Amino acid sequence: MSTRRERSMVPTPALIALIAAAIALAAGCSDPELETASTAGADAGAQGAEDALFGVDGAADAGSGDDGAAAAPSDAAASTDTAQPVDVAPDSQAPELLGAPYPIVLAHGFFGTDSFAGLSFATYFYGVKADLEKAGEKWVLTPAVEPFQNSKVRGEQLWTKIDAFLAETGHAKVVIIGHSQGGLDARYVAATHPDKVAAVLTFATPHKGSIVADASLGLVNWPGVKQLVDALMSLAGVQVWHSMTGESSLSAAIEQLTTQKMDAFNAAYPNQPGIAYYSLTGRSALALAEKECKPDLLVDFLIPYEKVVDPLDPMLWATREVIDGGLFSAVPHDGLVRVEDARWGTFLGCVPADHLDEIGQLFGDWPGGLNSFDHKKLYRDLVGFLRAQGF
Repeated sequence: MSTRRERSMVPTPALIALIAAAIALAAGCSDPELETASTAGADAGAQGAEDALFGVDGAADAGSGDDGAAAAPSDAAASTDTAQPVDVAPDSQAPELLGAPYPIVLAHGFFGTDSFAGLSFATYFYGVKADLEKAGEKWVLTPAVEPFQNSKVRGEQLWTKIDAFLAETGHAKVVIIGHSQGGLDARYVAATHPDKVAAVLTFATPHKGSIVADASLGLVNWPGVKQLVDALMSLAGVQVWHSMTGESSLSAAIEQLTTQKMDAFNAAYPNQPGIAYYSLTGRSALALAEKECKPDLLVDFLIPYEKVVDPLDPMLWATREVIDGGLFSAVPHDGLVRVEDARWGTFLGCVPADHLDEIGQLFGDWPGGLNSFDHKKLYRDLVGFLRAQGF
């Protein structure tokens, strides 16, 4: 069976290679709707754990205006002589918030933005939003957050946009589907605003850390560390991510994804009672990984993929060397995230897809070989599953 992929010809191969490499590192894109400023930080009760996790190198936190953002009212403004009466509607007149089915939020990952280099077609969940809307989903949000940051900063930005989204839709809660680091952002929102999240479904999210991030920071003995770091820094310096701001920090993003920092993240932002947590991931490099991919809950729409294999995209060959040390390794992965690191909550299993295929990249191309994987159908099925669970 041939593992060679057929790629569409495009007029700017250098740019496409750059875009592909960015997406391969868990990039994400979204629509530019509901752009607002980042909100306040997490509850004070979690501050000690956050300090241990994110440290005092908190330039990113300072930008969100947590402390003293709103000045106390002056004596004159508070004076009963000048204050104007305000009509407050009784609670009984407040509009009742809508329940299930809840709006869907698709949260992108590391290196994400709403489009690359101004290319409107180069969105992350490639064609997924339009496909879900065509299938009858009225409310689907794909918010952009900082492409390079830890999940406290990104999570706060995600919450700001979810809060505005809920105000628009009139619903009480959302359901978040997060890919790669987007799954960590989703967990942060769920932990800090548990009354606003009904369910979190993570896809290829490195809950237990990424050995690629460890290698990038020189935490493991791999001879290609310098080359990998140089490549990442080179990508970060190219201004194709117009959502980057002064809060962007490549080192903060990579550091949080290390195995050590993810232990601290998991302790600081545990699963919350009353919220359903599901996960799935991809397996590639021709692996079946039947043991590692055994689900906690069998879902019928994944059964047809059990005997299907996926050839790893050449864009991910370098990171594969970091993860498994070479071809035919016994460690199943999607080219960036190991199966064992992606399990969280109720594990639904694996799909034959690498980290690019999981989101329909590059640009909706065929996953390769005899692979029948269809990313759009998968997201339709995942949303259908969540609806069947009452969300």
